[in-house]
Amino acid sequence: MEVLSLSEVFVRKFDVPILSDISWSVKQGEQWAIVGGNGAGKSILLDTIASRLMPRSGKIRREVRPELVATDYSFNRIVKSAAQYYQQRFQSQDAEIAPTVREVLTNRLKPVGTIDDASVQLGPETVSRERLLEVSELLSLTHLLDHPFVTLSNGETRRMLLAISLLKDAGLLLMDYPFTGLDVFSREVLRNALSAMAAGGKTILLVTSPNEIPGFITHVLELEAGTVKHALPRYEWEKVRGSFGIRQDHQVVDTELLKELGIPEHDDFEYAFRLSGTRVVYDGRAVLDGVDWQVKKGEHWALSGPNGSGKSTLLSIITADHPQRFANNFEIFGRPKRGQGLSMWAIKQRIGHVSPELHLYFPADTTVYKTIGSGFFDATGIYFKKIDESQDARIRLISKILRIEGLLDKIFKNLSKGEQRLVLLARALVKNPPLLILDEPCQGLDLATTEFFKQVVDVICRNSRYTLIYVSHYPNEIPSCVTKKLALKNGKVDSIDERST
Repeated sequence: MEVLSLSEVFVRKFDVPILSDISWSVKQGEQWAIVGGNGAGKSILLDTIASRLMPRSGKIRREVRPELVATDYSFNRIVKSAAQYYQQRFQSQDAEIAPTVREVLTNRLKPVGTIDDASVQLGPETVSRERLLEVSELLSLTHLLDHPFVTLSNGETRRMLLAISLLKDAGLLLMDYPFTGLDVFSREVLRNALSAMAAGGKTILLVTSPNEIPGFITHVLELEAGTVKHALPRYEWEKVRGSFGIRQDHQVVDTELLKELGIPEHDDFEYAFRLSGTRVVYDGRAVLDGVDWQVKKGEHWALSGPNGSGKSTLLSIITADHPQRFANNFEIFGRPKRGQGLSMWAIKQRIGHVSPELHLYFPADTTVYKTIGSGFFDATGIYFKKIDESQDARIRLISKILRIEGLLDKIFKNLSKGEQRLVLLARALVKNPPLLILDEPCQGLDLATTEFFKQVVDVICRNSRYTLIYVSHYPNEIPSCVTKKLALKNGKVDSIDERST
């Protein structure tokens, strides 16, 4: 029995052709991975199957109901507004009144700002307690059910979003890079959960990296430039890949262009930051507990630790985004936190930052040019200052370095996720800051673009005046310039390696 079939499907998005002549079928018992380079049309294909986009021509038959697993909070109006209001973890003084994971999973949500609970009439419960516990245990969420959802780590959030879809009992599950941002434990939890679902009769289609295809996958669809390159049983595709590999354009860093970046500004300091006994508490629970860390100018560090270990919270102290930073003892760019300290905006002016949260909340209706330019003003795409001539030149230089100059006039939301990530990387680099904080910067990038970006970071960091903090759950994504490592676990320093290589 065919669960899904597409015949000569042609899809445009915002009048741009994305998919062309897609003919493909999925039979009961088959589990498919969808692979391909950036801009190949993978996510658009999932949106089309889920009826979020309608094909201009061709036919699609669905014998079971598809469910596209959310990758952000736009699936629910109240959840989205709550997430924006609490700004993920950073407005933590209000986090205790945010909806809990249990309330999100059971869709029993009160609008943000509700004062009188009796004024809100909730609908009938649609998820039984037994089913909720079953799915929560499958995804290791049981211990988080009564936590405010805004305090979850990136990996915990992704497991919660998957749980929402599982509770709907759809027969066809569509997933877009489900392993992105997950630590080793969370990836194993997810692989085991998906394998159990496949064994239980669900059909799973997941977009993923060719190097991260789970064991239960039986078939592989490879897209190239919006067309089907291969649709094969896995063992046949692996033979083809072994012979030819997935085509990846070889990209070489233009070192002469990189020289035009010049030296970073505002780098008159010995230490980028010094943290002593850093502690952050949410509702009586210590997310960071006594963290000491000092980073000198020109050092290149990896920050590691499992999901929920406190990495993002620690970075938010450094980037002046966390309200509890003034309750801690720290020095940033040679200045204390108070008195002669720098303002929040002066700190941000010295930091180039990219993170999963930035991607999640970034305004999507602005142009790529303005998105990159917002990095000068530490705004999120919409600002009122005019780009001057020198800033315009920097925008065009960094877009050329990252090979996205052809995207400048496009709208951010119309780009593929990989292209969006490159644009946000350009935004982090455009003002040439002395401190780069790159939190999972290669999420959504294909293999060739990941390698290219690592080369860019390596070449930039050959100038010892740049300081780098790099976060990734994948050791192969960490640039070779990184010589030091701090590892967190349960909010404490688990290990620190300051050896230079």
